Amino acid sequence: MRSYNTSALSLSLRRPPSASRHFMPSRPSSSLETFPNPAPGRDYLVHIEVPEFTCLCPLTGQPDFATLVFDYIPDKRNVELKSLKLYAWSYRDQGVFHEAVTNRILDDLVKALAPRFMRLTARWYVRGGLFTTVVAEHRKKGWKPAPHIELGRVTVEGGPTRG
Repeated sequence: MRSYNTSALSLSLRRPPSASRHFMPSRPSSSLETFPNPAPGRDYLVHIEVPEFTCLCPLTGQPDFATLVFDYIPDKRNVELKSLKLYAWSYRDQGVFHEAVTNRILDDLVKALAPRFMRLTARWYVRGGLFTTVVAEHRKKGWKPAPHIELGRVTVEGGPTRG
């Protein structure tokens, strides 16, 4: 049997004295952080996919899984992605109907960002033989999109890493 010196490894994995016994680098959070829009004079699309959203069925307590797709045109603020991830994580133990959670998330993002336009598409995985998709939108009062120009489409294939 081979012997290994693990003292160097264990030193590199030690937590700082101030860390709790159950150290986690991140925790769920119901707050959303933002940063200034770097190009407020231009309409541009921000597309974000969250493929691992989880909440609980309010009737059975069973987990429900969804892919959340955010498409928005920022005005003065953009959402910081790590805060969005931790925000989505905060729903993991909440019992909530698909329609309610989709609209609540949209409302929270609109409150934090005040975007020109935002669409949230929640594609729920099969439950009891049924797929559910909930689409909710917000449009800033007075905002009109620029006329659409068709330039062709880029097809993105692959899984979560798009590889």
